[in-house]
Amino acid sequence: MEPLFGVMLGLILAVASPAHNSCTCATNKWAVCAQDGPGNCTCRLVGSDHPVDCSTLTSKCFLMKAEMIPLKEKRLWRPPHGLSDTDGIYNPDCEDSGVFKARQCNQSSSCWCVNSAGVRRTERGDRSLSCSELVRTRWIYIELTHKRSSSAFDVPDVAKALTELFESRYKLDPKYIAAIKYDPPLIQIRLDQSKKPRWDVDIADVAYYFEKDVNNDSIFHSNSKLTVSVNGDALDIEKLWIYYVDEKPPEFCMRQLAAGISAVVTVVVLTAGIGIAVLLILRWLHTRKYRKFESKEMREIKTPSLQ
Repeated sequence: MEPLFGVMLGLILAVASPAHNSCTCATNKWAVCAQDGPGNCTCRLVGSDHPVDCSTLTSKCFLMKAEMIPLKEKRLWRPPHGLSDTDGIYNPDCEDSGVFKARQCNQSSSCWCVNSAGVRRTERGDRSLSCSELVRTRWIYIELTHKRSSSAFDVPDVAKALTELFESRYKLDPKYIAAIKYDPPLIQIRLDQSKKPRWDVDIADVAYYFEKDVNNDSIFHSNSKLTVSVNGDALDIEKLWIYYVDEKPPEFCMRQLAAGISAVVTVVVLTAGIGIAVLLILRWLHTRKYRKFESKEMREIKTPSLQ
């Protein structure tokens, strides 16, 4: 009887183990998941305890909030290289839907307005700063270069490979990829999403996931390194730049711009003044030396020579 019990126990553990291991969030390594019933896995995000839909991308706002949690409070399998404190990450305020609140503040009571991608679009102020609306980021321009050791590819092949990448890995509908241009080694990608249905991923989230992948800090649970293949040849991405274009222009104060211009003008005037002063001093020294030399010659001419 005991051998039979041991066999049965082994089978139960064998069945339960894969189910337990499968309780992970494929699209978010910072989600904490738990099996709360047969075949039911619930995942919540570190930092906000917000439920996570692991079938799609997590909003950038929730991701940034999770990244601000100290390393000791995160999952043990987090990559050792972590995040840099100077990469622009801050602890954002998020709506329940995952979008950024229009006004963001830090612990020093400094506040600013952001767009739907969480990028600052005003100068910093105090807590009296008012942000009337969350301005949507309509366009995102992505520029990247591949390593020059990589051979040049055909433009249609590069466009096809990147379109498939954004569709399969980041679940972005190809209709939001407005253009892909390739001038070796530069690749330009334009994402255009003036209106977003609730069921579609946001291009700001796509750009954030892509940036993390390129920087070898993948948000996906597998933490696998991003590989882009063009007709079987690897496209090794070397540098990446991302630009955000909002539906409304940014609201940086002209006073701040004027202060910057004034500072530049002051530096130019001081530099010119110092240059003129140096030239005048050199000219005065040269004239003085010439006059002394001329005076000496005149004395020698007037003094009779002794024979």
